[in-house]
Amino acid sequence: MENLFEPSTTKTFTEFSQRADYSLMDSLLADPKATDHGQDHHPRQVFSGHYVPVTPTAIPSPEYISHSKSLFNELGLSHELALDEQFRRLFSGDITVAQNPMRPVGWATGYALSIYGTEYIEQCPFGTGNGYGDGRAISVFEGLFNGKRWEMQLKGGGPTPYCRGADGRAVLRSSVREFLAQDYMQALGVPTTRSLTLYVSRSETVRRPWYSQTSNSIDPDILVDNPAAITTRVAPSFLRVGQIELFARRIRSKTHHNALNELMMIVKHLIKRNYEQEIDPSLTFSDQVVELAQLFRERLISLVANWIRIGYCQGNFNSDNCAAGGFTLDYGPFGFCELFDPKFQPWTGGGEHFAFFNQPAAAEANYQMFWASIRPLLSHDNEAMGRLDQLRDGFAEAMSQKMEAMWANKLGLINHDTTLVNELLQLMILSKVDYTIFFRKLSHIPNQFTALKESFYLPCSEQVEAQWNSWLQRWRDRLKTCGDLKVISSKMKRINPKYTWREWLIVPAYKKAEEGDYSLIKELQDVFKNPYDEQSSELDKKYNRLKPKEFFNTGGVSHYSCSS
Repeated sequence: MENLFEPSTTKTFTEFSQRADYSLMDSLLADPKATDHGQDHHPRQVFSGHYVPVTPTAIPSPEYISHSKSLFNELGLSHELALDEQFRRLFSGDITVAQNPMRPVGWATGYALSIYGTEYIEQCPFGTGNGYGDGRAISVFEGLFNGKRWEMQLKGGGPTPYCRGADGRAVLRSSVREFLAQDYMQALGVPTTRSLTLYVSRSETVRRPWYSQTSNSIDPDILVDNPAAITTRVAPSFLRVGQIELFARRIRSKTHHNALNELMMIVKHLIKRNYEQEIDPSLTFSDQVVELAQLFRERLISLVANWIRIGYCQGNFNSDNCAAGGFTLDYGPFGFCELFDPKFQPWTGGGEHFAFFNQPAAAEANYQMFWASIRPLLSHDNEAMGRLDQLRDGFAEAMSQKMEAMWANKLGLINHDTTLVNELLQLMILSKVDYTIFFRKLSHIPNQFTALKESFYLPCSEQVEAQWNSWLQRWRDRLKTCGDLKVISSKMKRINPKYTWREWLIVPAYKKAEEGDYSLIKELQDVFKNPYDEQSSELDKKYNRLKPKEFFNTGGVSHYSCSS
């Protein structure tokens, strides 16, 4: 007898298609100048509407590389589906396989761009901002799985009206990175978009600037032909702060008479897609908007604190790369801190304002744009607007409190100790520690400084050693007031991961994949699915070690452009 409490398993493409339910296309407005058939692949200005129907461009002869077992399990999908001919064709860009009730077109969305709270239109080829949006990301499916709504979006699915003259493709290198990173972030317990599948074409290549072997150049120094690939990312929605901002800009510039209504529609849709379980639909719309601002603030602050906790740097944290649902979005110019540096920034185009420890300020700038964008919806309600303004004004303090709690948790403390944390950070910089290895070794609550030495990139002087031993003693004394040290150590190991993303170990995986060998990708998937756990001595020796000297200052490893 079937267990009614077990999630159902979707075994065939026909069964998969029956999950389709297109809330975005059913409840929002298409660009009135768009075609119904989705043949809309050339750059143009989009003046109104929430999305443009567009068909993806399939990569020829797609070859399966991998799929996310964890997400397939969560969605109730049979693992054999990843090898199913129609499933493979859909998620490598061939939407002609769509079956009712699926739609024969996908969709792309426009959005605005703000960088650190400053509005930009320079990236738009028309100089207006009306050509900026999903240039190569095309959603092809939205449906219900085990009671939850998910949207599935191809990265590298070909050009859209927002492609700005580019080819709309993604290379295998960036596709492997995004595919692996999303699964890893999920395993770390950090809200994120998810990975579904990864396919590559052996017969289509795209040319991109990149780095020659062992290059120390900041910018790419050669052009490389790369296999075209498509990875499918999955989320409850892909609504961004930049999208909300776009409609607020249209109101302000009086682009068209329906702009305020379009803003209201997309905010209602955001609430439905990402906050339905938390916002009472019986509230007035004004109260719902304020509640949305409160919840988004909480999620955004928690997200960034988690990023700092695990060493993640979102190198391009603009408003268009800030998910309005409060999770990690856009795995292009990202990296994980190895040699600890508060100014760590792997993306050559990011600048210090998006550096590792500057991410809380970047988040506040994005929240400022979100606040300003939804404010027109409350123009008739001064009381609600006042509460909204208080949320903006309180962002920095709320972020500070969350960061203090995060540092306390990383150190096993009940309460934050400013002096202890600041002294630790200074010692970490002075001693050139590996961020992940250091905190993992600290999680064992050592008595002596010698237990930490393996996490240092350079030897310490006797004076620095004495400072470490003094700090350790004071820290241990504090811990003893917080409870049993064995229990605290166990908790710290669930906060401080054992295994981190190390770019120099990712590079061999995508290089081997270019040759048709996917073994390292699968090995990394296995390592990343349990980042807090002790693993085999063989894997530990390979993946839990300091960055070799030859990879410092190496283009494509220690730093990289966004040539993807």
